[in-house]
Amino acid sequence: MKINIFLFCLLIGLSLVLNLRSVLATEVEWNIERFENLSYATVSGEIQHGDKLAFIIASEDDCNEVTSWFSFYTWRNPKDFKKLIDKEVPIMLNGEIDISATILSINPFLNGNRVVLALGTFPIKEYIYLLHKIYEEYQKYEIEIIDGADFQASRYFDITINNWKLDNLIESISKANKICKEINLNKEIT
Repeated sequence: MKINIFLFCLLIGLSLVLNLRSVLATEVEWNIERFENLSYATVSGEIQHGDKLAFIIASEDDCNEVTSWFSFYTWRNPKDFKKLIDKEVPIMLNGEIDISATILSINPFLNGNRVVLALGTFPIKEYIYLLHKIYEEYQKYEIEIIDGADFQASRYFDITINNWKLDNLIESISKANKICKEINLNKEIT
């Protein structure tokens, strides 16, 4: 009887390990959609799943440019939070590259706030190639909101760091770009 219980527990434990390995090996899930005259590709964060990294392609730009933004969820809600809209805040990319991002919006979400920050608008081919190379080199795409002149990150953000898997980046942006080009094609027909 003890041997049967031991074998049963061993079998259950082995199946849990194999199941966990298959869950961890799943591919990064990209969401590729159309919204009016835009197409976009988004991927969820790994530290906070609800945080998104987004690539927006506008048909007005003949689908040649991509706007890159990301969101951070925070429980913090200081009274002067809204004054940061349209302001640049310092961020660090992959722990080495100091740049800034512009806060586009701060909106109540659940029990906190969702903050959307823009990295900018760039030529699509060059930018996606650059991100792909950065991801290959570092094996991560990590953004940390850091302290700067007259800005203390921890005052506004309880979690100041997130990372996103950019596996399938090129394929996902190509699909979003194809949707954008279909938008333009449909405009020409009508």
